[in-house]
Amino acid sequence: MQIYLPVAELSLNVLLLAGIGLAIGFLSGMFGVGGGFIMTPLLIFLGVPSAVAVGTGASQIVAASVSSAVGHWRRGNIDMLMGYFLIGGGFFGAITGVKIVYALKQLGQLDLFVSLTYVILLGVIGALMLIESVRTLRAGPARPGGSARRAGQHTWIQRLPLKQRFPHSKLYISAIPPIAIGAFVGWLTAIMGVGGGFVMVPAMIYLLRMPTRTVIGTSTFQIVCVTAFTTVLQAMQNQSVDVLLSLPLIVGGVVGAQYGVGFAERLKAEQLRAGLALLVLAVAVRVALSLVVHPADLYSIETPATE
Repeated sequence: MQIYLPVAELSLNVLLLAGIGLAIGFLSGMFGVGGGFIMTPLLIFLGVPSAVAVGTGASQIVAASVSSAVGHWRRGNIDMLMGYFLIGGGFFGAITGVKIVYALKQLGQLDLFVSLTYVILLGVIGALMLIESVRTLRAGPARPGGSARRAGQHTWIQRLPLKQRFPHSKLYISAIPPIAIGAFVGWLTAIMGVGGGFVMVPAMIYLLRMPTRTVIGTSTFQIVCVTAFTTVLQAMQNQSVDVLLSLPLIVGGVVGAQYGVGFAERLKAEQLRAGLALLVLAVAVRVALSLVVHPADLYSIETPATE
């Protein structure tokens, strides 16, 4: 069944969109990511303009992440205090990111910038995560809790000022890294239409040394707040949120997220990290191919954005 999307200015199958939302929601619940790093490229491949894919993708992430966050909250996997610091930084990053999207849209360079950002960022992060996960799996079974922290190990993170206790995660670290991570993720949410979990999850595991399951739950909590804020900004400044496009994605995402949360409980922490790494790398490779493969249509006509 086809549905016309007024903002994207094309028709798409509503069942296909619901299926995409279901898959993205499942991944959101399982890995603690918003799923936008898959959603945005998929929408672009379906013909949705980059600006609309970025803005609408963020709105779908909100719904899927709410469902996922509720599941993790019931299991006690959310560090609320850590989440507040991440959210504060995320709001700042989102505001600056939306302004950059507007400027790139006016220059006509948004499509290329979004694609290159995906390839570089996802390729580097996915490769590093996969290398670490394979090493951990080969070394033997992990300790209960899935923490990457080692006794007696000190990093530059622990030498920063403005230290704060995070009882739920059993950490005593500076508040600067969580705020900085949140700001960068907020910027990515606005620029790429992603929840930023594929950056936030490894950063919290390997830089902040949080337990993996607490990381996944806290990540979804931050994603809910920052993506909701970003969606409002995108709709107000860039008029790039298509409600009819987001509705079937949201319905599928909410359902899929609950199944993803339950499935994650069956896997080891190292397996979750390896799975996320492979997923990130697969998306990076697909986007890279779209930049070098000969297009079916050499030319396209697009009306320039006007103020």
